[in-house]
Amino acid sequence: MTLPAVVPAHHRDGRPVPRWAVVAAHLVPLTTLPSALWRIPLSFGFPMGVVGVHLQWWEPYYFVALSLVTEGVALLTLGLVQPWGERVPGWVPLLGGRRVPPLAAVVPAALGAVALQLIWAFAFRDFPHLGDFHFAHEGWRLLMVACYAPLLLWAPLLAAVTVAYYRRRCRG
Repeated sequence: MTLPAVVPAHHRDGRPVPRWAVVAAHLVPLTTLPSALWRIPLSFGFPMGVVGVHLQWWEPYYFVALSLVTEGVALLTLGLVQPWGERVPGWVPLLGGRRVPPLAAVVPAALGAVALQLIWAFAFRDFPHLGDFHFAHEGWRLLMVACYAPLLLWAPLLAAVTVAYYRRRCRG
């Protein structure tokens, strides 16, 4: 195999994504999936072992919406390693084909990583004791812990992928 005589110039956005960043970006939606799957049965009236569950009429809708929004936001991390995170897909009205300014992705992703770290630091302050939750059996508590613990990886994974995106797209 011979190399071409002239190697085409690569513009800044053409740099390859590090393999570790691709893996980390794909892990992010998997960190949110177990907690979403734990909440869904609650919305259908299955108590998931929690004693004394009495949902308000709106809470099942909230659990489903929270699960869908959380998973959707987590999936946005893939944009930091996919072509659509560098150039808007052609099918998008008015913006299709345009270059995504790097900071338009870096700033929200970085703020998201910080916000997630603050949210989980607060939400998991008593972890794994779970405060006011009481379970019918220790196995149910362990299941909830196992389903929610992966959320602690979301912020660091997002931060690492964001740094990789910034280095790839903004550094000379």
